[in-house]
Amino acid sequence: MAGALLETKFHLPISRRGVVTRSRLTEMLNRVRKPALTLVSAPAGFGKTTLLAQWLADSGAVPGKLVAWLSLDHRDNDPAVFWTYLITALHRTCNSIGAEALSLLQSPRPPMEAVLSSLINDLTPIANDVVLVLDDYHLIDAREVHEGTAFVLAHCPPQLHLVIAGRADPPLPLARMRSRGELVELRAADLRFTSGEAAAYLNDVMGLAVTDLDIQTLEGRTEGWIAALQLAALSMQGRDDVASFIAGFTGDDRYIVDYLAEEVLSRQPEKVRQFLMQTSVLERLSGPLCDAVTGRDGGQAMLTSLERGNLFLVPLDDQRRWFRYHQLFADVLQAHLLDEQPDGFPGLHRRASGWHERQGEVAEAVKHALAATDFERAADLIERAIPELSRQRQETAVRDWLQVIPDDVIGVRPVLIVGFAGALLSGGRLDGVEARLRDAERWLDRPRGISSGSGAPPADMVVADDEQFRHLPTMIELYRAALALALGDLTATVHHARKAIDLSAENHLGLASAAGLLGLASWTVGDLAAAHSAYTDCSDGLLRAGYVADTLGCAIALADIRVTQGRLGEAMRTLEHAMQRANTSGPVLPGTADMHVGLSALQCERNDLRAAKLHLSASKKLGESAGLPQNRYRWRVAMARVLEAEGDLNGALELLEEAERFYVGDFFPHVRPIPALRARLWIAQGNLTEALGWARARGLSAQDDLTYLREFEHITLATLLLVRRSADLNTRTDDEVTGFLERLRRAAEEGQRAGSVIEIAVLQALCHQAGGNSGAAITSLHHALDLAEPEGYIRVFTGHGSPMAAMLRATSGRGRHPEYVERLLAAMNSDSGDDVSGKSESVSKSLIGPLTDREMEVLRLLATDLNGPDISRRLFVSLNTVRTHTSSIYAKLGVNNRRSAVRRAMELELLSRTDDR
Repeated sequence: MAGALLETKFHLPISRRGVVTRSRLTEMLNRVRKPALTLVSAPAGFGKTTLLAQWLADSGAVPGKLVAWLSLDHRDNDPAVFWTYLITALHRTCNSIGAEALSLLQSPRPPMEAVLSSLINDLTPIANDVVLVLDDYHLIDAREVHEGTAFVLAHCPPQLHLVIAGRADPPLPLARMRSRGELVELRAADLRFTSGEAAAYLNDVMGLAVTDLDIQTLEGRTEGWIAALQLAALSMQGRDDVASFIAGFTGDDRYIVDYLAEEVLSRQPEKVRQFLMQTSVLERLSGPLCDAVTGRDGGQAMLTSLERGNLFLVPLDDQRRWFRYHQLFADVLQAHLLDEQPDGFPGLHRRASGWHERQGEVAEAVKHALAATDFERAADLIERAIPELSRQRQETAVRDWLQVIPDDVIGVRPVLIVGFAGALLSGGRLDGVEARLRDAERWLDRPRGISSGSGAPPADMVVADDEQFRHLPTMIELYRAALALALGDLTATVHHARKAIDLSAENHLGLASAAGLLGLASWTVGDLAAAHSAYTDCSDGLLRAGYVADTLGCAIALADIRVTQGRLGEAMRTLEHAMQRANTSGPVLPGTADMHVGLSALQCERNDLRAAKLHLSASKKLGESAGLPQNRYRWRVAMARVLEAEGDLNGALELLEEAERFYVGDFFPHVRPIPALRARLWIAQGNLTEALGWARARGLSAQDDLTYLREFEHITLATLLLVRRSADLNTRTDDEVTGFLERLRRAAEEGQRAGSVIEIAVLQALCHQAGGNSGAAITSLHHALDLAEPEGYIRVFTGHGSPMAAMLRATSGRGRHPEYVERLLAAMNSDSGDDVSGKSESVSKSLIGPLTDREMEVLRLLATDLNGPDISRRLFVSLNTVRTHTSSIYAKLGVNNRRSAVRRAMELELLSRTDDR
């Protein structure tokens, strides 16, 4: 839905004039401030929506409340649609709620746990009560939606109060909530009119003079069912024989409604009857829409008259431009329409479809075309809308619509066939994609139509969008390339992407898409020069095609590639230029915030933590006001890196946990996986058990074949092995760790990945130094410094603390990089707050990280005469645990035996002389 029609999804229904005040029920509803859920569950016609609207319209019901209302329908069974509407409803009440979650929902396969977690995080700091009403929840049957609703109820802050109204109990943990006092329930027995309420309605609201006896009779027959009372009141208007009328109907609820509705209809002028029946096909009504459907003018005046006559018409906005019929009444109207004008349904839906199409409301136009079983019209609408729907990432809607249209209609429309394949591919449904592409290709191989010239399609082919048809050969190859990439077939990816380029001619978007796929293939195998060249072409093509926002995604890829190549300056310029382009293109573009995230990571490596945090703050502010980062996990990873640099390892770990929930898989090669980042923090904490568990789970070993995709993991493993080597019982020899690092360095150099070479060379220097080979250590350190100085690397050195400081001091003043080395030592001095150029150096920036409290306990006992078993008994831990802690202590102090550890600890003033006894 779009435009004014969309507004009715979120708008609190307007209470109809003359509604009976039901204080006994509003008192029950006022308890909503305590429990998480209020359930209003009853069959149709019990006044659920009217009651809630009346309650919320009372300004004293919940003082200071924020109210969000969402009217549901069958289309909301798509989880992405449901949560988009729900979060939008909340966002409209308070713009600090849901901006990030809504942005996450724009991805083809949104991570629902991350979406809901973000929503809950936004709700937590809200000071006021937030009341969220979900009306007609019985229309939801999607298990994923119910699970998400249960998740929100289980984790929501106390100020959120969910009100669910429907005709059946939802599949939520109601029994558990009831037992905990977290549930308020209003059911049919509560909603039924009492005799007093029935009297107030019939005599005061409807102006009838019904006796107490007749009211009791009517209330008994209807059992307080509001819909029946309302229809009975309409039927009694103008009658002299009210008593005999009341005595005249019997039977169950359904028959009562049918009877009374017929009574109401039979008393209307023919013009009104026709209007009611013809417009009953509409879920929502406006004057112009009714004019289009009925073929007559005066629709707005008729709606106003019907509302004034209390004829089951519910206004949906304050201006009373949009209405809906009560569902029971609509059902009866449609039954009469089908009985009196069985051939009229398709025409009415077709006219409604045409009106929505003219308003630019494609979704409603398609819905009515499908309801009219006018599949040809629906196919035309969908085909013409595919480019814009794809730009808006609405492939799910395309897929759902096309699954309804018969195969014989789609089968003669090659544009639609390819669009269907693309919609399946975007949703990760790879089965059937190639078969559909072949179906479309067979049409392209057919002889061209003669009457329309050589470029026309075959005579029995249907094409609604000629421009899309001309580009079909390109699109087929692009989708084949994307399918191959998703299946891991890089050779086929390159083959089909190059064919798409050959076919694209002046199709800038096609050329850009093909170049992007080539870039992804090259990036995946580690050919970074080719990947950067292809992504540059992709960005240029997108810019020429007018897809400025998409060029920001290219900038992320280009910067990531340059970082791996060790070219931080170029990475920074790439992001700055992209941000400048975004800032001059009008409104803030989605993805602009990501430029700040990338710049933050670069500033962090250069040890400008203040600038790094400023960029992250700017990114967050942009996210709250406009488009959030395209990859939400990146912000958290960047902030975790800052916290790590500041020594807050626990805070960094928490952010990585959040980042993992927010990670959305895409075609980008995942070369820095979050579990590996987390393993590095565990190593920094001395938590080698967890780090070793990670390595085992990933199946990593020093004998692995080396690939670019696992390079980051293998460097992490090398760090872990280097730490473990310092333990007394380490089973790996020096040669194994040294050889592993050398293989890693050669592979990175062959791939021209200077960023990786710098990190590996630093580890090699530390490895040689720990093994007593100072000459080889200085050689490796000089190699790292040669590559790192021009680009301003800092953290890759300073993060290794005292052992690195010792080597840097050894080269200071007589090496090839005296000023750079002094800068590194000054940065380490700033980090630790101590003089790293002297003997009293803080261990807080040691090889891996600070000693934990438990490690300090072990260290103090190492300074005594206790042996390993004695220490384990003293601490009530296993001997293996003591050995693990001892291994970590040795690594962090840069030593390889117990005596050296105690001596080093005393130098660092971690132990006093009195501890050595």
